[in-house]
Amino acid sequence: MTVQLAVFIVLFAVVAVMGFVAARWRRPASMEHLDEWGLGGRNFGGWVTWFLIGGDLYTAYTFVAVPALMFAAGAAGFFAMPYTVLTYPLVFIPLIRLWSVSHKHGFVTPADFVRARFGSPMLALLVAITGIVATMPYIALQLVGIEAVLKAMGVTGDAPLIIAFAILAAYTYQSGLRAPALIAFVKDALIYIVIIAAIVVIPSELGGWHGIFDAASGKLGPKFLLAPKSQLQYITLAFGSGLALFLYPHTQTGVLASKNRDVIKRNMAALPAYSLVLGLIALLGYMAIAAGIKPDHGDLSTVVPLLFDKMFPPWFAGVAFAAIGIGALVPAAIMSIAAANLLTRNVYVEFVRPDASPAQQARVSKAASLFVKLGALLCVLAIDPQFSIDLQLIGGVIILQTLPSVGLGLFTRWPHRTGLVAGWFAGMAAGIWMLYTVPNPATHHAHFGGSAFNLSHLGGPDITIYVGFVAVTVNLIVTAAGTAIARAAGWHDGVDATAGADYHVDR
Repeated sequence: MTVQLAVFIVLFAVVAVMGFVAARWRRPASMEHLDEWGLGGRNFGGWVTWFLIGGDLYTAYTFVAVPALMFAAGAAGFFAMPYTVLTYPLVFIPLIRLWSVSHKHGFVTPADFVRARFGSPMLALLVAITGIVATMPYIALQLVGIEAVLKAMGVTGDAPLIIAFAILAAYTYQSGLRAPALIAFVKDALIYIVIIAAIVVIPSELGGWHGIFDAASGKLGPKFLLAPKSQLQYITLAFGSGLALFLYPHTQTGVLASKNRDVIKRNMAALPAYSLVLGLIALLGYMAIAAGIKPDHGDLSTVVPLLFDKMFPPWFAGVAFAAIGIGALVPAAIMSIAAANLLTRNVYVEFVRPDASPAQQARVSKAASLFVKLGALLCVLAIDPQFSIDLQLIGGVIILQTLPSVGLGLFTRWPHRTGLVAGWFAGMAAGIWMLYTVPNPATHHAHFGGSAFNLSHLGGPDITIYVGFVAVTVNLIVTAAGTAIARAAGWHDGVDATAGADYHVDR
């Protein structure tokens, strides 16, 4: 364990230094502006954007949770493959339009866009709160990845985890989005090296892929293939997750930091390459079954670290652990910046200090990013990590409720702001109620045990469906009905501060 820990600490220290040095990378005259601190000067080119968005979307949680799901649930875990394949064609046009209108008007957050598009501070506030609430468990889950690595190295107690995120908080405060953008190069390089080594070395040690799949089939039994009653859940989960991914504020932060539309086009066309890596990562779960891995105290997040510990020499296991740990730092930093920008622009500036200067906004956002990280840290220290994983499923359901205002709003002004607010409340209520009814027998949770809602609760057949898909459908129906009622009643609608040409402008 000493060699592994030493390698881990050295690589972790290297990226920490890079995080602080990033403040001088492409340094502007002043960092006291959200365009600079929160969006990296809106000047990232193709390669930086590739690593930034890839580092943002493919996190330490992906590295440990997807294989853990394969390890425990079999074929259902492969939903991550069609989900990421679907995402980029779905979001290609919306993200280009979002970049253009944000570049034209200086928007920093999706709630800024909603405020201008529908002329509704209340709707913008709901979008901001939704983004913050959905992002918090995502940040917490990066800590779960680091915790799993520390457990595999025999490191116990909360102090190492606190130190790691104190360092993260410090360099994010100083360097803003430039820090994760620079570190993402190292993070992705390490992950590619580790995964290539894993798919070459581990199968050869376990008797080949035939033996791995035989072992997985023997352990998982019927779960090795997708059960008929779970197929609708699988499809709707993949589709709903694809829609949700681009609605997360941290995804949009990486997009808005790009310097022009062509950068986004090239990245949306090339980023599916990460899906190949994700498929290989998922198969680590089956490798762990063949290797006879037993989760540490039932914590499935430790499956991959324990596999690396068993199958790799100590020095390379340390590299693999560092890849997971550093893989947590990049998305955690971007997520905290995105949440802080929402708090600053759409709560502080909108309702507390409308005349705040750019420098004041930057200072508030820096402070807010510290509180966001602290909240995520407290979640992990105070809550069973298995329950934290359950919370991630809730995050996807929650963020989907911004689809009518943010997603549809990029193409049409038809929805009335009253209908959008009513739809948000209806979709959120339906989603939370359905999540509340889902138990998790494995963790003995009576509520919020997953995102698979059984339609038999509504008098339907005995099949499951993704809660987020149902909730956003309710949202869209209520939005349409509310809009029709509001327009028939002649209720005042907000003023659209954008114009059609704004969605096509380039740098």
